[in-house]
Amino acid sequence: MRSISATMFVTLDGVVQGFGRPDEDTRGGFGHGGWGARYNDEVLAAEMGKGMAASGAMLFGRRTWQDFIGVWASATDGNPFTAHMNAARKYVVSSGLADADAWENSVLLRSLDDVAALDADLSIIGSAALVRSLHAAGLIDRYTLVIHPVTLGGGARLFDGPAPLTEFELTGSVATPKGVIVAHYTRVSPGRR
Repeated sequence: MRSISATMFVTLDGVVQGFGRPDEDTRGGFGHGGWGARYNDEVLAAEMGKGMAASGAMLFGRRTWQDFIGVWASATDGNPFTAHMNAARKYVVSSGLADADAWENSVLLRSLDDVAALDADLSIIGSAALVRSLHAAGLIDRYTLVIHPVTLGGGARLFDGPAPLTEFELTGSVATPKGVIVAHYTRVSPGRR
């Protein structure tokens, strides 16, 4: 049976916007981009490596997929994440893209129904709007929340808007030397499958 796992980098106040770079996502005048970089360390890298080692395809929303193309598609840095990202089957959900030819091994999906019809294990990194939609549809099976010890006071939050009552079980956690908590949750109540 297909499963969908989402890895989300989040602040203590629930912000998921602009984790990686100052220019990553400035929508709404967001000025705190790149807030996550100072919390990187070997423990966090090892935890993220475990997620990358899992089998299955990747699932993206349009914005994150296009952003990742700029970061990963032409990289030649020898980073093991680069090799993984480029080799993996990538599904991008978009009603506006004409095609998914800009990044190797990418397949265009038009709707959440197309996602639900896939018979593959899928992992999501980022893509907050897509995660919100999938969660509302009861399609997220597991979350890895990478919780950073910072509040930003503004920005797009993970669960903005309506979401169904869904219960999750904590299945593991790791604290990094810089205070990041990597928490793994598995859904135990059905949501609206």
